[in-house]
Amino acid sequence: MKKAKSAIIIVILVALVGGYYFYLSNHQKAKEETVVTAVQDVLLRNLDTDYPPTPKEVVRYYSDITKCLYNETYTDEQFEQMADKLLALYDEELAQNNPRDQYLKDLKSDVDDFLKNGYSIVSYTTSMSTDVEEYTYEGRKCANLYCIYSIKSGSEYKSSKQIFVLRKDTESGHWKILGFEVVTQ
Repeated sequence: MKKAKSAIIIVILVALVGGYYFYLSNHQKAKEETVVTAVQDVLLRNLDTDYPPTPKEVVRYYSDITKCLYNETYTDEQFEQMADKLLALYDEELAQNNPRDQYLKDLKSDVDDFLKNGYSIVSYTTSMSTDVEEYTYEGRKCANLYCIYSIKSGSEYKSSKQIFVLRKDTESGHWKILGFEVVTQ
């Protein structure tokens, strides 16, 4: 009888220890999961190995970064990193017309003005893939597409339509932003 009691107690203790171990290991995993912010998400993309493959995806990534710049909280270092990501999406001609130091100043000023006026970018929509106009200009592949940004100011919503012109880089084969402008209706 004593042996049976001892065996039952040992089984119960082993079950309790095993249950406690299971609880701790699952509880520890939950603590290890980290939430990635929108800013961290756009900065984690390695453009050397994961460059957007289509004109639409380039504009999407550009817009994701833009949304972060105008909506999120970030450090000065993260601001510069996002600006560098934008410059990496620019065609060589556009990048040459925007020296980094001046580009950082201008971008910071634009963001500050936007925020001072109480604006935020709610969402954006790019052209459908079938609406991307691809053509050849001076022997180089180019593409035009639209992006509509929904902007909120207080309780009022506005939209801003921009046309993006992209050109395929001859060396890397990547689509790069050659220019963009607001379309007035």
